Amino acid sequence: MALLSSVLGWSVLAAGPTSLHAQAVATVPAQRSAAPSSDDSIRDFGALIARLSEPGGYFDTDNLISNESSYLHVMGALERYGVRGGAYIGVGPDQNFSYIARIKPRIAFLVDIRRDNMLQHLMFKALFAQSRNRAEYLALWLGKRVPVNVDAWSTRSIDDIVAYLDSTPSTVAVAAASRTLVLNEVRTMGVKLDATDFATIERFHQAFITAGLSLRFTTAGRAPQPYYPTLRQLVLEKDRDGNQASYLAREADFRVVRDLQRRNLVVPVVGDLGGTHALLAIGALMKQRGDKLSAFYASNAEDYVMRDGKFPAYVRSVTAIPHDANSVFIRSYFGGGHSENVPGYYSTQLLQKVDVFLKEAPTYVSYRQLVQSNYLKPGTP
Repeated sequence: MALLSSVLGWSVLAAGPTSLHAQAVATVPAQRSAAPSSDDSIRDFGALIARLSEPGGYFDTDNLISNESSYLHVMGALERYGVRGGAYIGVGPDQNFSYIARIKPRIAFLVDIRRDNMLQHLMFKALFAQSRNRAEYLALWLGKRVPVNVDAWSTRSIDDIVAYLDSTPSTVAVAAASRTLVLNEVRTMGVKLDATDFATIERFHQAFITAGLSLRFTTAGRAPQPYYPTLRQLVLEKDRDGNQASYLAREADFRVVRDLQRRNLVVPVVGDLGGTHALLAIGALMKQRGDKLSAFYASNAEDYVMRDGKFPAYVRSVTAIPHDANSVFIRSYFGGGHSENVPGYYSTQLLQKVDVFLKEAPTYVSYRQLVQSNYLKPGTP
């Protein structure tokens, strides 16, 4: 990615946090430890990730942020269809947090074929561990000075927070302190990582610091598309009812995700949806815990599963995941031609009952057919 080539040429991996904090005095908080989990099944966070994961695979993007500007268009429907609690499964980066904040699951699993996605989620986990509220979280994420009297910002609107971030430049000292804070927190998580992994986490964090809220989804070997949203757009995006609905729109939503993160209940897993281990292992753990699936955010990953000839294995894995009549898929479809597309958006978000999917799965021959088949209407059930 061209964006990532602008990362600072020196590393803070070996730098002491004390000196960096001295340079950024009153801008970055002292290290705070996350509360330990009270759930025996996920107390050993690193061991659980290793047990659920399988070898990573390749995808042609760092996927640092979503390219789905429509990602919040199912929010009202999730509530109207009673999608709540249980266990959540999703793919990709932080768009999952908005669904998690709305659904309020007991546990969430974030599955991606790229090991780098797991590493990025460790970065997010570190940011949640070190943040008192949304303003501090975003400031640390983007390497900005944390607002004075940050506690008072808990009642401020997301528009106010974004305005503050846009008007506050990142400095070398503050950015370095933010990166070091994240890396030090990741080291406490018990996840087996090597120097390359830590360098990747730092590189991803620096990409956000460099581009700020103007960061845009990019891919390798494909030209950037004008319809790809910026991070700013995603943070400020609205649902179909015109309400700001990301996990950063309201302090209460942010705290739902932060609480789960601090209790080790947001578990990043390296896995191929069409593979033979990760989804089956997640399903087995859900059964052990007594959890039923609430929502499975698959984005458009099933399209790639179908192209790779792994759809039958994927269906078998989904069949083994405990679910009930309210369990749904959240999917993304790109391009025109769908009746649920909202004008002005290139992507379309769709819901489908898991039971309906499993009944019809043998008939699906393409992803286009899948997203056109028996999806839930956004209105009242």
